[in-house]
Formats: sequence, C-alpha cells, structure tokens
Amino acid sequence: MNNFSDIVAFVRVVEAHSFVAAAQTLGMSPSAISKAVSRLEERLGARLLNRTTRSLSLTDLGTGFYERCREALGQLDQAENEVSESRGVPRGKLRVDVPIAFGKHLLLPALPKFTQRYPELALEVRFNDHYVDIAAERVDVAVRAGAVRDPDLIAKKVATSRLVTCAAPAYLARAGFPRTPEELRKHRLIGYLRHDATRANDWRFRFGNDVRKVKLPFALSFNSVEPLGISAFEAQGIVQLNDLVVSHPIAQGKLVEVLREFSCEGPTLNVVYPRATQHLAKVRVFAEFAAQLLRGYEARLRRAPATAD
Repeated sequence: MNNFSDIVAFVRVVEAHSFVAAAQTLGMSPSAISKAVSRLEERLGARLLNRTTRSLSLTDLGTGFYERCREALGQLDQAENEVSESRGVPRGKLRVDVPIAFGKHLLLPALPKFTQRYPELALEVRFNDHYVDIAAERVDVAVRAGAVRDPDLIAKKVATSRLVTCAAPAYLARAGFPRTPEELRKHRLIGYLRHDATRANDWRFRFGNDVRKVKLPFALSFNSVEPLGISAFEAQGIVQLNDLVVSHPIAQGKLVEVLREFSCEGPTLNVVYPRATQHLAKVRVFAEFAAQLLRGYEARLRRAPATAD
C-alpha cells in the first residue's frame, strides 16, 4: 500500500480537527499534511474533507472512510503491541498526556531514571491543561484531575489535591489581604474557564463543615492554567488553583496563599488509561510510575507546615 502515510495524515487531521495540529503530531509541515490529504483524495477520486478558512468537516464518503482507516490503524497498533508484549519487555511508542504543572515539576525531573530503566520505550509526552479525548487522540496514559466517567477508561485515584487561593506579594501589598471569601469581591480576580468556555468556574471554600461554591466577578479568565499563573506572578490579581500547580511558586515566594482557613479539598488526581490496553506492559509501568510521583508529592505537601497570611 503506497499511500499508507497519506492515510495516516488524513486520520490525524480528522482526530485533531486541524491541519496545523496534525502536522505537529506527525512532525511535518501543515503544507505537507495538506498535500498528503489532497493526494489521497485524488487517488480515491472522492472528496473526503470539506475545507473552509474557519472549519473542517468530513464528507459523507469521508466519514465512512475515516472509520475504516481508524479501525485499521488501531489493529496495526494492537499487532505491534502484541509482538512487544510477547517479549515481556515494555517497548514501542507510548503516548502520554499530562497537566503542565505535573509535567514540569514532577515528571521531567524523574524521567531520566524511567527512560534508563526502560530503554526500549519511545515516549511521546504532551503537556496539556485542556480536556483531551483519550481514545480519539490515541493517548495511552494520562494524568487527570477530577472525575472520569468514560466506561472505556480506567481511572485510578492516586492522590488528592487542595484548592489554594493566592496572589503575588506585590498585588497583596497594593490591594491588601482578603480576610473572608466575600471580601474577594473587592479584589481583581483571575478565573479558569470551564470546558464549554461559557464562563469561569466558581471558586470553592470551606465554611465550617460545609464546602460551598461562590460566584465571583472575574477581571480576567483563561482556558488554560499556565496564563493564570503568569498573570498572578505579574500581580494582576488573585487566583484559585490546586496545590500541584502553585506549591512551587509559593515555596519560592512568587505567590502568597490567602484565606487558608477557608481552603478545601480539590479534585482527585487520577492516572487514566484505556480499558482495552490495561494489560500492556508499557501502560502498566508508566501508570505506576506516574502514580508513585503523585503519591510522593501528596505526602510531601501534607508534611509541609502551614503558612500564615
């Protein structure tokens, strides 16, 4: 089959909903991806994709062709995995998707030992704070915060998090410390947009034995964690994020926690992988490796002394 690479390019474009994103996944230029899809359409004598400057969609013929191709590529991956597993050694390509903070502060420092232990693994690691469809994007193992309800996925809860409300020292010197959640309304707040991007998530606080959501006005909102942290560092306002994200900048003095007495538990931290591939050695070893990193980090956080406002 001399058009195999063109088929792979087509499938990746559909999965990523973008020629640019598919090009990044495959390590090619967007123009090369576009040419590959055009060659495939010319060879088949049929249009597979409807293209406009703003959108990309499958034609009726393209939908059926994509499903067959996706299934075939999945079977090829499975065949490769079976051969690898027959040797009893974790090997082959492993696609991993992790939150940016986990990747930078926990995964990267520990990765040399892991890759040295499993030299036959080829890791593809994506740092990502967005929702990812694990099946559609062919992710083997992911680290996720919050509930996972997909029946085709296994989610192992390995750690808990704490929601931390914090700001840069320069901001607090200028605007003062809030003493209650209600006083936050007088401050400049930076919010995290929900997955549907309709509005920012409500903040949560503990009042005695109850945990309540508090609707607050946000001066800035982002759909990714990283710009929230950057804006907070630059004294743009107060943020609320889980401790995995902000514990390092707090320890470095870049951020200061406020309202600690109202702090509550955040989402659970999970290691997630497809049910169909749970038996693969490469999935098992990385899942356990990620779980150990999270458990160790949680233990260190819980041992850390409380900081006063």
